[in-house]
Amino acid sequence: MTLTESPVWLITGCSTGLGRALATYVLERGWRAAVTARDPETVADLVGHHGDRAVALSLDVTNPEQVTDAVKHAEAVFGRIDVLVNNAGYGYLAAIEEGDDTEVRALFDANVFGLADVTKAVLPGMRARRSGHVVNISSLGGLAGFGATGYYHATKFAVEGLSESLAAEVAPLGIGVTIVEPGAFRTNWSGPSMKQSPIHLDDYAETAGKRREATLATYGSQPGDPARAAEAIVTVLEAEEPPLRLVLGTAALKVARGKLDALQRDFARWEDLSKSTEVAG
Repeated sequence: MTLTESPVWLITGCSTGLGRALATYVLERGWRAAVTARDPETVADLVGHHGDRAVALSLDVTNPEQVTDAVKHAEAVFGRIDVLVNNAGYGYLAAIEEGDDTEVRALFDANVFGLADVTKAVLPGMRARRSGHVVNISSLGGLAGFGATGYYHATKFAVEGLSESLAAEVAPLGIGVTIVEPGAFRTNWSGPSMKQSPIHLDDYAETAGKRREATLATYGSQPGDPARAAEAIVTVLEAEEPPLRLVLGTAALKVARGKLDALQRDFARWEDLSKSTEVAG
């Protein structure tokens, strides 16, 4: 994909973290952006000195009316949306058995259904122009699962599958899709943004319980730099052939490659049995 001279971005979840870093970088490049947050006052300082190249919009991705209004507003101001970045979302800590049904459904509403709704609202314009790019912020947790974050992994695995299908559907229409899979970055994900179940079952104390503690303890000392992640995302979008997947972080690469190796081992070990299940004859 070659970005236009002054591409228009719509980025969700810009109040903190990667969304804020990406909006900052895009605007510093002289491009245009619809910068969204549930409370637009949290991004007012970000857009205030960029004149008519930036607009702050209220957007809770779990609110369908706000999704529709935000996309229409961005298109009315800028005429189009060239790049959609689905960044809004959060984490949730609980062993699977400890998960609260209401909280888990809210997590899926934000991380999966909200992402899908924003994408569906933006696609008609991209289809009409036969151009555009959708960037879905997944996670290393969309490739590999660990204790205590199973429901979060489930949302990100869903984003991975949805994104793969979307890429196949829109490629012939001139629209690209990239899935971004960050490891631990210095954002609020493991701090103020993290939600967790109030249920703690003793039998999971040594597994999910310990990982809850370890995850929260990373806040403020994560190795990833959101500003550098933002630059990396723009770099791949400026490439002639942007990748379907972009893993961010040294540790994330190591874990992702380990997952690939584990899959290969299982496939090879059980290859004969896998092949034996077809209809005889």
